[in-house]
Amino acid sequence: MKAAPKNPERNGAEIIAAVNALAEAKGISKELLFDAIEAALVTAYRKNMNLPKGTPEPTNIVPSINREDGSFHIYSRMLVVEEVENPSTQISLEEARSIRPSAEIDDIVDKDVTPSDFLRVAAHNAKTVLQQRIRHAEQGIVSDRYADKKDEIVTGVVKRVNEHSVIVDLDRAEGILLEDDMIPGETFSEGEHIKLYVLNVARDHIGPNTPQVRVSRRHPSLVKRLFEMEVPEIVTGQVVIKAVAREPGIRTKMAVWSTDPLIDPVGACVGQRGGRVERVVAELKGEKVDIIKWSDDPVEFVANALNPAHVITVFTAPDRERECRVVVPDNQLSLAIGKDGLNSSLAHRLTNWRIDIKSQSQAAQMEDMVTDSSPMSATGSMRMEYDDTLDLGEDDSI
Repeated sequence: MKAAPKNPERNGAEIIAAVNALAEAKGISKELLFDAIEAALVTAYRKNMNLPKGTPEPTNIVPSINREDGSFHIYSRMLVVEEVENPSTQISLEEARSIRPSAEIDDIVDKDVTPSDFLRVAAHNAKTVLQQRIRHAEQGIVSDRYADKKDEIVTGVVKRVNEHSVIVDLDRAEGILLEDDMIPGETFSEGEHIKLYVLNVARDHIGPNTPQVRVSRRHPSLVKRLFEMEVPEIVTGQVVIKAVAREPGIRTKMAVWSTDPLIDPVGACVGQRGGRVERVVAELKGEKVDIIKWSDDPVEFVANALNPAHVITVFTAPDRERECRVVVPDNQLSLAIGKDGLNSSLAHRLTNWRIDIKSQSQAAQMEDMVTDSSPMSATGSMRMEYDDTLDLGEDDSI
């Protein structure tokens, strides 16, 4: 028994239903999907022609799909001539008028060349091409959607944990968190919600399984964006984050300044009982955060940057650009330098000043720091203190 022939009307209705469903589910315009189907029709028709090898494919093929009932046709765009020399691109005036009675010489007429058995071949090719076009369209949507999110913070759900990367669901897009962009020692579990800094949004040469959005957990600006989410005064511009220096997973130093003399920028970022900074620290999985007051006086800024160490004096020399020597109490030298030199290194990166730290005993033995002819100028003892109501521990950091 032969199978019953396919019903063209039913097939057209299925096409319309598929377009409507995909447009709603994927957020893609219907017209773009119809364009994809028409492209599939052209591909199918050219394959169906079985042209001899080496014969160029016709370029005057025009597809058309009815947006109401889903019916489709293939047309060959022909030039009306008195004498036909090339049947693939030219049509006689008599035949042209059978298509369009008003046709004249040198007019263009679309001739219906849809094969009678074209439906099955077209449907197969339409499926393949439509899938490709949908994927490309989705990638375009993601690019457009996330283009303005570069350098911003997004929330993602861990989708898959690989050996050297983590794939994150970003709502209709996939982000990739490479090993080099992770906080050292940080682990993830599927379904976990994490905040991420958007590094880049790819636009070209995207493979079918390639995430488009590259994200980071170790970029210094992640800390800045997290504080922007927690501190309303930053959003309003009353508090400004001037600089951030970070050793991911260990410690961050952040310099803040207030445009309003009545607002303490450090206190605003720390929050009542440390609530604001604690939420940032929790998101960073326990990474310590030092919040220090920025100053346009480099001497004061350097002294603040070495917190939690108490700074007695800062010496600068006019002939040594962006270099200074800092004196701290003997019992705080190791605190000022920090474990493996981390505190002094972060202070240097935060201020962009080279800092030579000496204890009081060491300074007393250095002639250029104790004689009146010293080329260096000194500032008095300075230290930024946190709100007394907030216990930040022995090293004054969260």
